Amino acid sequence: MQLVIRRYHPSDKDAVLTLFSNGIREHIGRCFHNAMTSPAYITITLALCAAGYILGSALGAVVLPGVWLGIVYYCCHELYSSYVRERLQTDMQDITGNYLSSPDNCFWVAEAEVDGRIQIMGIVAVAAKQSGKEKYGELFRMIISPLCRRAGLGFRMALTVVEFSKERGFSKVVLETTSTQTAAVALYKKLGFSHVLSHTKTGVPIWMIKLAKVTILRMEKHL
Repeated sequence: MQLVIRRYHPSDKDAVLTLFSNGIREHIGRCFHNAMTSPAYITITLALCAAGYILGSALGAVVLPGVWLGIVYYCCHELYSSYVRERLQTDMQDITGNYLSSPDNCFWVAEAEVDGRIQIMGIVAVAAKQSGKEKYGELFRMIISPLCRRAGLGFRMALTVVEFSKERGFSKVVLETTSTQTAAVALYKKLGFSHVLSHTKTGVPIWMIKLAKVTILRMEKHL
């Protein structure tokens, strides 16, 4: 499969938004699995099974843990789905205006021919940021199609951002990802990014991200 990385064109919008939405939402299942297989949550689930049986019946032993699982899944789902909704209403609504109207910003797509049709296989963006006298780039919207995983496309897309940032004279490249996205974290470390801080500031209530057992990781690479 021959992959070509190029600048975004308005005709790419529908395919890009679909890839972005699907790519973010696929983390819901992994997030839920990671939470429910943690020792603490296994203990809580077993305790609820026992409490339901003691207080009621075999049905209670199913209902109580079922409610618990439903709450945790809702938190995982809302964490990622709310992010998609917010982004589709903000920067992703006008990609050209937000990422291609300034020489210091850019949005790329990776395309390849699949079954005789050109398809978008990956996306990534960078936006210039200012902190005092320091000017740096922030990597956004990195999504790779499942058809191109483990083919080096993620590395190429991230490297495109790094090279662009060097050309623009940025001091560093920063990004944020979630603790759920272990493959992405490994990729960024391979490119020389370092984990500089963790936080839980998102668009959802703090109790949701706590129950989902997710941490936001900030990483950066000095140029």
